[in-house]
Amino acid sequence: MSNVFRGTYRKLSDDEVAHVAEINLKAGMLYELLDSSAPRADDRAMALARTKLEECVMWATKAIT
Repeated sequence: MSNVFRGTYRKLSDDEVAHVAEINLKAGMLYELLDSSAPRADDRAMALARTKLEECVMWATKAIT
């Protein structure tokens, strides 16, 4: 059985590092866009949108790395 918790670090390739950085950059841009619409938004729905965006970045990073 493989270790799903990745106990040892695997050095990422330059392409992987760049891909993760691009995802983080674009997710940050979307997060800022969500913040700019906050005064008109439903608080609970906006909190869920932010949480799901954070979750998306986490899973995308895990998939790449």
